[in-house]
Amino acid sequence: MRKNQVDVITLGCSKNLVDSEQLIRQFLANGYVVHHNSGAVNGEIVVLNTCGFIGDAQEESINMILKMVEAKKMGRIGQVYVMGCLTERFMDELRAEIPEVDGYYGKFNWKNLLKDLGKAYHNDPLGGNRSITTPAHYAYMKISEGCNRSCSYCAIPIITGKHKSRPMEELIAEAEALVASGVKEIQLIAQDLTFYGLDIYKQNRLAELLQRLSDVQGLEWLRLHYAYPADFPREILAVMRERENICSYLDIALQHISDPMLRAMRRRVTKAETYELLRYMRQEVPGLHLRTTLMTGHPGETDQDFEELLQFVRDIRFDRLGAFVYSHEAGTYAHHAYADDIPLEIKQERMDRLMSTQEAIATELNAAKVGKTFKTIIDRSEEEFFIGRTEYDSPEVDQEVLISKLDTPQLEVGQFYPIEITSSDTFDLYGRLAQ
Repeated sequence: MRKNQVDVITLGCSKNLVDSEQLIRQFLANGYVVHHNSGAVNGEIVVLNTCGFIGDAQEESINMILKMVEAKKMGRIGQVYVMGCLTERFMDELRAEIPEVDGYYGKFNWKNLLKDLGKAYHNDPLGGNRSITTPAHYAYMKISEGCNRSCSYCAIPIITGKHKSRPMEELIAEAEALVASGVKEIQLIAQDLTFYGLDIYKQNRLAELLQRLSDVQGLEWLRLHYAYPADFPREILAVMRERENICSYLDIALQHISDPMLRAMRRRVTKAETYELLRYMRQEVPGLHLRTTLMTGHPGETDQDFEELLQFVRDIRFDRLGAFVYSHEAGTYAHHAYADDIPLEIKQERMDRLMSTQEAIATELNAAKVGKTFKTIIDRSEEEFFIGRTEYDSPEVDQEVLISKLDTPQLEVGQFYPIEITSSDTFDLYGRLAQ
């Protein structure tokens, strides 16, 4: 156990990561050495930032808590504190089941952890409110918290509460500070980007926010994550088309396509509206790459519903697609209103078929990129390859561009280069520096 060292472990999504980065900054301002997601956890203090979204994520968080408690018993670490979405949702149960944890905090009261340790909360410590844990050239920026949607399966509004936009001026200032620190790419994140501004400005202000962020000098790429199809603010598409530094990339979670499922999920959008919206997006933003998330096994999903979903994937040919099986979450509308009537093996088999269909599409889409040259940012250097991304790829979730060190001169991490794609497979592109 190392005195004056804090280990922060972050599970779950990038929104959790931003919370961890704020906490890390506070510990640094209080004189601690801080490690994030270290391979060897041995700090005097360990803080675990949990995920509570679905069963698998909850299980991962609980297993990590138990692992840290065991390490504490063995004397390898000191105090263990747990925060985040899982504790926000199941605080009482966790306290009862795992009392060895030194303190539990929710998603929003983690500042109390500093208070309980007898440490000061520093406003704007060390000249900023976060300590970036990502590579220095990109960062996530959370534009809001919470969600006003009422999707049947989702526990997130239970955890985070109603949508709360951050003031635009605050976001512009944060973006300017990030760019001044060396950040070249900002990933805009929220539970629902497309609700931005409705609460504090009484109208959707996402298009204006994108324009103003795009104007920040030195920002090379701006990427949009987590849009919602119902009431989509179509005015943002013109901004995306006209602004060179806004990536032709949109992450829009669709979940399903059959009308019976969309109604059961309480998605407030129809099959016809979804098809029309996606076609309109691609018309307005030529070259737009769409990422989506789909779900299999929601209560009531028939074979016909699933076949419609498969056909939807074939029709739209998503550039990026993730999928998960339905999880029957306590407190959700689905948990109260529906029986979890589809066996896990059928949920899983459907998801496997969905992803197999997508893999074939991804292979074809990647093959079409061979021979073309793309602006590429280098994320890291490995033994045989420099690893980069195009504007069509978000870090950690999307594919990468591998550039062999044998036929490419030294490239710098964090810099942009024109990379000619020489070959491809299902999940990655291979390239060389364009001549």
